[in-house]
Amino acid sequence: MNNTLNTEIPNQLWQQAQALVQQGWASNLQEVVNEALRRYLESHQDVLTESYIQDDVKWGLHGED
Repeated sequence: MNNTLNTEIPNQLWQQAQALVQQGWASNLQEVVNEALRRYLESHQDVLTESYIQDDVKWGLHGED
């Protein structure tokens, strides 16, 4: 299943992404955005996991949401 994302991108990032496509590093802008998002999520996975664990511990100790 795919989802659609509607967002604003700063002009400089847009131009850089278009240049990657024009240079053949990606087949289209969707590929650039998907890869960028995947890399961002992978690089922040430890932070997200730690945050979820801390929330669970706080809830377990104090029973608050």
